[in-house]
Amino acid sequence: MNRLTSDVQAFEAHATDADLDDLRARLAAARLPETETVYRAAPDPRRWEQGVPLADLVDVVNYWRTDYDWRSFEARLNRIGQFRTTIDGLGIHFLHRRSARADATPLILTHGWPGSIAEFIDIVDELADPQDPGAPAFHVVVPSLPGFGYSDKPATTGWGTGKIAAAWVELMGRLGYGKFAAHGGDWGGVITTVLGGRFPAHVLGIHTTLAQAPPGVTTDGLTAAERQWAEDTRDFWLHRAAYAKQQATRPQTIGYSLVDSPVGLLAWILDKFTEWTDTDDSPFETISRDRVLDDVTLYWLTRTGASSARIYYESHGGVNALDPELCVDVPSAITIYPRDIEKCPLPWAQQRYRQIVRWKTPERGGHFPSLEVPEYFVKDLQEGLVAVLAAER
Repeated sequence: MNRLTSDVQAFEAHATDADLDDLRARLAAARLPETETVYRAAPDPRRWEQGVPLADLVDVVNYWRTDYDWRSFEARLNRIGQFRTTIDGLGIHFLHRRSARADATPLILTHGWPGSIAEFIDIVDELADPQDPGAPAFHVVVPSLPGFGYSDKPATTGWGTGKIAAAWVELMGRLGYGKFAAHGGDWGGVITTVLGGRFPAHVLGIHTTLAQAPPGVTTDGLTAAERQWAEDTRDFWLHRAAYAKQQATRPQTIGYSLVDSPVGLLAWILDKFTEWTDTDDSPFETISRDRVLDDVTLYWLTRTGASSARIYYESHGGVNALDPELCVDVPSAITIYPRDIEKCPLPWAQQRYRQIVRWKTPERGGHFPSLEVPEYFVKDLQEGLVAVLAAER
């Protein structure tokens, strides 16, 4: 589709100067707690045992207030191409970058929490028009989840992963893409799995960094490494998922802090970037402060701290997000990064994803691979989708 229709309108991001001035004023006036009581010299991951260390937070807050350039991020979004359309009464925002290649395949990329479209803006151009002429090309669509970024905030319940997946099928159809490939991680991985399982007539195949096993699986027959994956995942949900419990049960309560305090929002999100990345101490070992602040500032300016948290409430959180009986029969490429928070053993994944055409376990990377290891991520996504599309034919 080379022209807009009445259903799809062009959109440009532009925060007001007043909003940016207000952000800086709030950062300057922030009331901070005393330092943590587990102080250790960096680098040491144990510094974060009680959450974001005070010194680290102060450093990022000062940078956010004095040096960070939101306008640069806005300009990049606008260069890619932004649009909005209304589906089931809700305004959906998305990036859309069409490839110049005649053989390009439509591809939808779905983010999760605490991510956003900011996870993908550095890779959209390479996916659409790769420098290597032998690499596959894609018409890239990157929607903002309902309640995230420049998408509308749902005013009623019901916008869980199933309804979002159905909305993505409608969105791609409006753009002229009756069949397409899909990628996602975190909640985007759940939605991508639902797309492949419920809409095989539209989905050519999927690539995901999050595979979720059906209920009732056992560790019988797993290798020692696979058993460790299962134990790590169980440990995460038992001991390190308080944020998910809070957002699944009381998203409105935490939302007041996330919408009213930029420092509170930063700490809530930075904590996850730290724990979930493949680093020895700080997420800034692999991800720049600017990239993290692009993400956090998008949440702040759009006031989506509460509305984004509700995806946990709507989708029941964590391992309960998928239909127990859902199976994915379309070709699937799955990549499990070593420091991700959920790592599904291959024998378990095979019980839900019935046609896994490519399975990769890289040596590096965590929950945000497009930001942590972008060059590897792009190559892996390209190669995974090549395998998917070859099997689909």
